[in-house]
Amino acid sequence: MVTGANSGIGLATALELAAAGYDVVGTARSADKAAVLTDAAAERGLAVRAVVCDVGDAESTAKGFAEIEADADIWAVVNNAGFAQAGAIEDVDDDAIRDQLEVNLVAPARIARLVLPGMRERGEGRIVNISSVAGRISLPLMGWYCASKHALEAMTDALRMEVASYGVRVSLVEPGSFGTGIWDGARYPSDAATDDYADAYERSRRTMATGTALMPDPVWVARTVRLALGSPVPLARYLIGADAVGGVLAERLVPTALTDVVKGLATGVRKLRR
Repeated sequence: MVTGANSGIGLATALELAAAGYDVVGTARSADKAAVLTDAAAERGLAVRAVVCDVGDAESTAKGFAEIEADADIWAVVNNAGFAQAGAIEDVDDDAIRDQLEVNLVAPARIARLVLPGMRERGEGRIVNISSVAGRISLPLMGWYCASKHALEAMTDALRMEVASYGVRVSLVEPGSFGTGIWDGARYPSDAATDDYADAYERSRRTMATGTALMPDPVWVARTVRLALGSPVPLARYLIGADAVGGVLAERLVPTALTDVVKGLATGVRKLRR
């Protein structure tokens, strides 16, 4: 079971697992998006089933998973569905914060509650939560997205320990920057508290528009998920991407005062003094 399987890492993962011989079901929020998955699979001669399910909605999620389990047991779940939201902390309102946390954090926990009874009864199962290097490193203008991923990592760590004795293995995959297009459709606040923030938002949009084409293919993340599912003793965390590994090392080794300055200058929220 792969959530958010109609684009980016989710689509690459669904196709990678189907090609490896797994019986794959992918979720998408609409019939049109579900068709993207099934068409992509058909083009490669693969059989992948799609189910319409909005993981941000409890009723839709319960209905979608019930539909799947009516036909087969769910051995593994890859919680990939999520979205990116930019904005300075003071520019993002309460509703937008709740929406970010609902999809990126609450939904994977909700899905765990749905699949764990069956996994526990069978004495085996896998849960792979797709996090991000943003789950370890906070950046200006990405505070709430980073918060959702930090929280996802904390929740996943607790879940891993709670269900280990039942034969259920839980892992995190933490990608760096890959060409998924997630930031192409990122939400930005309509108003900025200061002109500096507004300038930084525009700079971010331009950077993402030009940089996505240069990013690595998300198939490498999909292959990491396949590795985690295929291992009898999967790792707790899979950090993937040169920028992710380098960023985590820098965060550990470089003084915070210095990384604060570098991050601020890189994102445009801090100016060099003349």
